[in-house]
Amino acid sequence: MWAPSRTSLEGRWRAVTAQLLIGPVLRRVVGDRATVWVETSEPALVRVEAGGEAAGSASTFSAYGHHYALVVVSGLAPDSAHAYRVLLDDQQVWPAAGSPYPPSVIRTRAADDADQPVSLLFGSCRQATPQATGRQLPPDALDAYARRLMAEPEHRPDLLVLLGDQVYADETSHKVRRFLRRRRAAGHDGPVDQVVTFEEYTKLYLESWRDPEVRWLFATVPSVMIFDDHELIDDWNTSASWRADMAAQSWWRDRISGGLGSYWVYQHLGNLSPDQLDADPLFQKVSAAGDATDLLREFGLRVDDPGSAENTDVPYQWSFALDLGRTRLVVLDNRCNRVLTPGARAMLPAAEWDWFLDQAHGEYDHLVVGSSLPWLMPPAIHHLEAWNEAAAESRRPRWSGFAEKVRRAFDLEHWAAFGKSFTALGELFRRLGEGGVGAPGHRVGAGGAYAAPASISVLSGDVHHSYVARADFGHPVATPVMQLTCSPIHNEVPLPLRPLMRVAWLPPVARVARGLARSAGVVKPLIRWRRLSGPYFGNAIGTLTLDGRSATACIEGTTKDGRLHEVVATRYQP
Repeated sequence: MWAPSRTSLEGRWRAVTAQLLIGPVLRRVVGDRATVWVETSEPALVRVEAGGEAAGSASTFSAYGHHYALVVVSGLAPDSAHAYRVLLDDQQVWPAAGSPYPPSVIRTRAADDADQPVSLLFGSCRQATPQATGRQLPPDALDAYARRLMAEPEHRPDLLVLLGDQVYADETSHKVRRFLRRRRAAGHDGPVDQVVTFEEYTKLYLESWRDPEVRWLFATVPSVMIFDDHELIDDWNTSASWRADMAAQSWWRDRISGGLGSYWVYQHLGNLSPDQLDADPLFQKVSAAGDATDLLREFGLRVDDPGSAENTDVPYQWSFALDLGRTRLVVLDNRCNRVLTPGARAMLPAAEWDWFLDQAHGEYDHLVVGSSLPWLMPPAIHHLEAWNEAAAESRRPRWSGFAEKVRRAFDLEHWAAFGKSFTALGELFRRLGEGGVGAPGHRVGAGGAYAAPASISVLSGDVHHSYVARADFGHPVATPVMQLTCSPIHNEVPLPLRPLMRVAWLPPVARVARGLARSAGVVKPLIRWRRLSGPYFGNAIGTLTLDGRSATACIEGTTKDGRLHEVVATRYQP
């Protein structure tokens, strides 16, 4: 008598029980291929079908009892929008039955897209729930954008660039705190209001990425992401002494391992193109492992090792780059691989800086740099941070100790607090913008001269207010170099701090702060910058549109009824 095999029974059981927990999240669209990320409740075969011919399948990989897949969809027709569906073990789970939302689509660019405009949506700092910290926040800008896009699909951007603090490990919601209290009572080490382990991190993503409008947006607009500090903890890697203090916490190794491991799974993995996935050794090992828990635990601990002045090897590079038409986007890791050695502090270690230099030179019209931390801050704050870096490295222990306390109390750890990196970035932009014969520009033009790019834009977040500033190099530079800061998507600046952020732009206040920096031996910056728009303190989302040789930046804030309205707009070109 025939009896079903164990394999066939398991397959039928999975078909009944496997559910879509998070996703689909549309990540990279490259040529005729796209990647789609999902988290499922059980092991499953995940299949994505788009249009009539395009499709892709992948089995889930497992870690810490959770199940994930990154599916490469192939065969997409150029210059078209493909509605798609997701199946788990041949059962359709997306779109959900009776969904009130429009179909999720994968839109491809034209085969020859050199003259096609590029639209980048960007922002940072998104608390998942209105009551995440016990206070009512203004409407979520990402929710508002999703609702508008549903009504106006023709305005779909090419890419969503999320610039940090996608989840808050150290500022959790009431719901997550209840879960954490039960965990701590059961003997799991860690603060009662902060997540520590991979398992606890999964609750943050489940809470944030299942927001209905945001879930639809993630399923429809390709996205790339980079962390900032709150994915781990406030002021992550602000200084060498900070690292030493955190290492003394009994739960810190679990936090670093769980935080970086979960970031790799939920965020970084989707930053990679299909070809990069094939070449990534960790992804290949994780995909082949029956259980990748040990792999990810060891990985998280190993990569928590910022560069040093002596060691230029980077164990794992979080920074990444991609091209869209004639636009090059380079997104930098401002956190994990910092060099914190006193006297040699740097935002990127030497090997990664060299990689960035290579990416900054090439065949493109517009250079866009994603930096979770603004390069150009309000001038008074910039000079204060520069003073603080110098004072914290004083040979007088009491003075350096005081400066370190000030650094941590006021979050003085942006580019200005890594003075050598700030100067190097400005010098790179100056040389690129000047172009000319022999200059390290990109496109070779008539007579062998290097053509300057049409624009250089730095996209940033972190500081919980939005503004546009332009760099001034003291002499004519053909390329406009702009700082575009958009933050928060869903958070807020405490009211008492807002006047301080406004006055920090005023020249008299900047001169006083500059005098303080000069007293510590800080050399005056070679560049100046001026604010063109802002500051705006509401929840906001930004759009950068690059068309031909022109660039247009627009930042939109949310109204009380959850709609978007323009608060900052500027257009620039050579």
